[in-house]
Amino acid sequence: MKQLPLPIVGPATARFDTFVPGANAAALQHLQQMGALAAPAYLWGPSGSGKTHLLRALAQARQERGERVGWFDAASRPPWVMEPGYTLLLLDACDRYDEAQQWSAFALLLEAQSQGVPWVAAARVPPVDLPLREDLRTRLGWGPVFALHNLPEEQARAVLRRESDRRGVFLSDDVMDYLLTRFARDLSHLMSLLDRLDGFALSEHRGVTVPLLKKMLAEQDAHEAGAV
Repeated sequence: MKQLPLPIVGPATARFDTFVPGANAAALQHLQQMGALAAPAYLWGPSGSGKTHLLRALAQARQERGERVGWFDAASRPPWVMEPGYTLLLLDACDRYDEAQQWSAFALLLEAQSQGVPWVAAARVPPVDLPLREDLRTRLGWGPVFALHNLPEEQARAVLRRESDRRGVFLSDDVMDYLLTRFARDLSHLMSLLDRLDGFALSEHRGVTVPLLKKMLAEQDAHEAGAV
């Protein structure tokens, strides 16, 4: 089996200044200006629209100021604890919380409310459509709600170009066109593809080309088919 070397450059840290807002400027501005006593906020939108990036950027900004931030997502197992010193809670992928996580999240938000600690939550659907227990669903939609949108092609291209340049990977216009016309403009998926393509090109000792990309995808499909 071919071993892929680790990419030389890892993923970029999520920060406000690396977020390309597109039609999401209002959400970005709100989170940048969100104070310690602000009302809760809620972000929703399709995969790759920037929800998790914004939550991580908010956490990064607060931690750089010496604050403690609690992070809870669908991969976090209960019980969830309101630790001393938290000034903000971040709840990601709320639409995928199981029953135990929903109970834990509700108790967590009750305690945060009693202590005056705000939260920002994110999911793929608006609060009214969350498949959650009613008391948790309504709490998550208490504050401002922002619908996020995927970037138009020109801006998605700019993000890919910036990240490939940061990695020292040259993406020709042909490769960029292939990525943007055959895959959804889901930045999380596109960045994952770029990460794998970077490692695959290193393992093949070749530059990134459309044939190399096709080879990587074909090997991936063959591997997944063999695993079924």
